[in-house]
Amino acid sequence: MKLDVLCMGEPLLEFNQIPDNAINTYRSGFGGDTSNTAIAVARQGSSSGFLSKVGNDYFGRQLLELWQREGVDCSHVAQHPEGPTGIYFVTHDSDGHHFTYYRRGSAACHMTPEDVPAELITQIRVLHLSAITQAISDSSLETAFAAIQRARKNGVLISYDTNLRLKLWSLEQASIVIHRTVPLCDVLLPSLEDATALTGLRDTEAITEYYLKLGAKLVVLKQGANGVRVADGKYSRHIPGHNVKTIDATGAGDTFDGAFLSEWLRQGDPFLAAEYANAAAAISTTQYGAVDSIPNRSSVTAFLGRKL
Repeated sequence: MKLDVLCMGEPLLEFNQIPDNAINTYRSGFGGDTSNTAIAVARQGSSSGFLSKVGNDYFGRQLLELWQREGVDCSHVAQHPEGPTGIYFVTHDSDGHHFTYYRRGSAACHMTPEDVPAELITQIRVLHLSAITQAISDSSLETAFAAIQRARKNGVLISYDTNLRLKLWSLEQASIVIHRTVPLCDVLLPSLEDATALTGLRDTEAITEYYLKLGAKLVVLKQGANGVRVADGKYSRHIPGHNVKTIDATGAGDTFDGAFLSEWLRQGDPFLAAEYANAAAAISTTQYGAVDSIPNRSSVTAFLGRKL
């Protein structure tokens, strides 16, 4: 049986600050951009898997249990004997949410091209990864490109989120790698903030045109509460966002990615998929945590006033 989406990257343990009048409490959860996306795909009723390494520690075992509960195939997630499972903290203030990471030398940093099973790549429809996957280590970067090349040789679609994290590498390094990856993509999922930093452009139509000319077949430019611009080389359309009471935007972009990919595979229409994903991402911002906030399909369709 083919998996709809295989995600690869670094999973993390999350500690999310829950503001209180008297004290600040941190609630534990799970994160890691592509892991969040794999769970979002599964919660929309599509099949997903995850390819990575976790630590041979309590947190790594918790992540394996999480994927099993969520129905995400984790049979190709290895436990590294020395590298730990990475951790991050989320804090909140008037400017939004902020991340502090403790991930240096994490198990996922030790991924190698040999960790990408050739037979697995033939059994998927979409390979999804992000620039974070490429930024955490040289070997992970090499592994990402190896997986992309194997996928392309087998007719697998490539989905890529730029997810720019300048604490991991310089803007110059990121630009080189990301713009080397874009021509290999079937669907590119940058945020407006990322794209502006990487290209110097601010106009959404100019950005999508830039990435289409660079070689991406489909560009879905995420603009948070302002919605998305979708461009496929023939049509370019802005799809408005939703007005909700946002309390934590952690993982909203990852939720968008998973919901988009699931609906895109289901309907074959990127514009309808973006409308659906907009709703999923909006819902996710109304709760704390990257994973706890990801809605399932029934919640999204109810939000949109549809019937399952």
